[in-house]
Amino acid sequence: MAHLLKRIFENDNKVLKRYGKSADKIEALSAEMKALNDDELKAKTVEFKNRYAKGETLDDLLVETFATVREAALRVLGLYPFRVQLMGGISLHEGNISEMKTGEGKTLTATMPVYLNAISGEGVHVVTVNDYLATRDAEEMGELYRWMELTVGLNLNAKTSAEKKEAYLCDITYSTNNELGFDYLRDNMVVYKEQMAQRPLNFAILDEVDSILVDEARTPLIISGQANKSTSFYTRCDFFIKGLKEEEDYTIDLSSKSISLTEEGIGKAESTFHVTNLYDIEHQALVHHVDQALRANYIMLRDIDYVVADNAVKIVDQFTGRLMEGRRYSDGLHQAIEAKENVEIQKESKTMATITFQNYFRMYKKLSGMTGTAKTEEEEFREIYNMNVIAIPTNRPLIRDDRDDLLYPTLESKFNAVAEDIRERHGKGQPVLVGTVAVETSEVISDLLKREGIPHEVLNAKNNFREAEIVVNAGQPGAVTIATNMAGRGTDIKLGPGVKEIGGLAVIGTERHESRRIDNQLRGRSGRQGDPGVSQFYLSLEDDLMKRFGSERIRMVLEQLKITEDDAVIQSRMISRQVESAQKRVEGNNYDTRRNVLKYDDVMREQREVIYSQRLKVILEEESLNYVAVPMIKRTIERFVQLNTQQEDSSKWNLEHIEDFAHTTLVHPDDLSVDDLKEKSASQIEGILIDLSLANYEEKTSQLNGKEQVLEFEKVVVLRVVDKKWTDHIDQMDQLRQGIGLRSYGQFNPLTEYQQEGFTLFEEMIGEIEHDVTRLLMKSQIRQNLKREQATPNGNKKQVRRAAEKPAHSHDEEVHTRLG
Repeated sequence: MAHLLKRIFENDNKVLKRYGKSADKIEALSAEMKALNDDELKAKTVEFKNRYAKGETLDDLLVETFATVREAALRVLGLYPFRVQLMGGISLHEGNISEMKTGEGKTLTATMPVYLNAISGEGVHVVTVNDYLATRDAEEMGELYRWMELTVGLNLNAKTSAEKKEAYLCDITYSTNNELGFDYLRDNMVVYKEQMAQRPLNFAILDEVDSILVDEARTPLIISGQANKSTSFYTRCDFFIKGLKEEEDYTIDLSSKSISLTEEGIGKAESTFHVTNLYDIEHQALVHHVDQALRANYIMLRDIDYVVADNAVKIVDQFTGRLMEGRRYSDGLHQAIEAKENVEIQKESKTMATITFQNYFRMYKKLSGMTGTAKTEEEEFREIYNMNVIAIPTNRPLIRDDRDDLLYPTLESKFNAVAEDIRERHGKGQPVLVGTVAVETSEVISDLLKREGIPHEVLNAKNNFREAEIVVNAGQPGAVTIATNMAGRGTDIKLGPGVKEIGGLAVIGTERHESRRIDNQLRGRSGRQGDPGVSQFYLSLEDDLMKRFGSERIRMVLEQLKITEDDAVIQSRMISRQVESAQKRVEGNNYDTRRNVLKYDDVMREQREVIYSQRLKVILEEESLNYVAVPMIKRTIERFVQLNTQQEDSSKWNLEHIEDFAHTTLVHPDDLSVDDLKEKSASQIEGILIDLSLANYEEKTSQLNGKEQVLEFEKVVVLRVVDKKWTDHIDQMDQLRQGIGLRSYGQFNPLTEYQQEGFTLFEEMIGEIEHDVTRLLMKSQIRQNLKREQATPNGNKKQVRRAAEKPAHSHDEEVHTRLG
């Protein structure tokens, strides 16, 4: 391990030296760029495009383009990138993650690689975590790019398909990660090429890259329609579960957040639902509903995992504290929580298209990212995304005072100490940012401060619409801001007048997050650009992280230190190390989960890429689909004939079955009889059916007026069948995935089983597609006004609006959060 760390640090130093040399060359051009007038500076863009078109690479152009946009930034924005920002920009251009501390100017750093890569004309996507940041950066940095005569687009949820397409055609497009993923899925559901919005995925820079590629990696984007399932079962199961007692009827494992019925609980379930064996295969649906009701009632906590607002259950993002609007837990868990909270139970949905952020962003030709904290997840970025994390030095030395954790015996004593610390700091005018893990905690702290008469702002999932305004003012003298986790991420907290002199911004953490990275993000709100600051975490033995992973070890440490739990407070480097050890274990568990999810999703990725690429070929075809239709017809015939001529004794062949197939799928009954097939070999039978079918197909298409109508007829048939079968297949794969874990009890590897059965299901789906396309081509009535139909979700009334009014997607598109 020590050798590995040594190698990583040595590599970082080598890379930084190389970046430093390039930065020196860029700085050497500053006088030359300063001497250019505005028109001459703007003309550089056309010059670079011409040189690129003639064969120079982007790497060849790096030094000059960086120097150009650096000078332009000074003239347009009044900002001049520091040397370390030049180095950060080079790292981004090379497809790495630039780890830059809060306040070091990541947004400005990105302007240089964005400009350079926009020269290619293939499009650059700048990706942020919310609409506010995307809009802000598109307006502020867009001013610079437009001045340099590049086009800038903004892609938001509310835009129409035409507006989205226009945004994607720009040199530089600002968007959120959700919107990019949804647009990709929608583009692969359209039936006309004109409806597609995105271009081929070229280069993306992800702001807060750890939030997108790590925190949300287990969260697949799903476009869905409603499934026709009754919701009454959720209510019945919820009523049953609410009558159970812990330990007697069910047990909870806090470390894994898992829950299960005891023998006593199983007996009660069998009695309540009138079944003899709860775990019999025919009661699989009942077991699933009972399990989800258990999780909803005893694992999922109100105001921590979700809130109830506007008579609906809304998920709280555990990493940012924001409400995840439009997102629903999958596998019926959301419905179980709705039953628990006695709000309207929404119908379960059927998945129509899905992709994870992991697999979406790996499709880009080049990917890079920026964040203040990525080193703790370096292995994951390298292994899954092939991205190195480069820690860029700060422009000025970091002088923030990061203090050792304070440990209290109870939650009450800890919160009282937090309130006292805030009161003292507020009294001397020092601004305080209080970080909490849950909405519930932020409200506890708020109540304590109200009793003390201390004015404060609360930023959590219940009022995050005021996020930017609250965060911007958090550095003013005497300001007290309580924020759930990393709410406000991406917005700098600038210190008000006189604040530096009294110690800068004080950051108080009310407990440790299960990820060190999130704690570091909170600390990083203070001490920006060499400002003074202080950070302090308050812990208790009753904290969730302590109860799950750390309390026994901590108790052992306390015994070694001869400290009793009744002592008021302990501050020790040893305690902080034990907490970090617990965090590393959780991070390891979470990484294993994400890696496992990716392995399963890779099965669907391979299948999705086959279907989407073939589907796109059909949509883009402008001459004829004969090369698709004829092989499908031939393979369908060969498959069916082989199935019915397997015996060596040809007298046992099922010729009547073949005749029925031919009559119902291929030709008119008058064209073929069993007598035509007798005394023939299997290959001869195939030849007869193929010849008759192709003749029939030729006669049918000759009724259409020209090759354009033939092509349209073929496209309508193929797209309808493929879309129907593919959405059914996604649903099947989802069901397979949910139950595959049970295979481990039979000493089988669930992943291997999933891969094998997934492949079999895919092969069966291809066979069904070819059969249905063959039957429709042969048997459907030719109509010259046949229209292509898009497979769309059917669960949202917004879809009946006219196309011109309709946003590009509605709440049928959900981000389903899979737990565990």
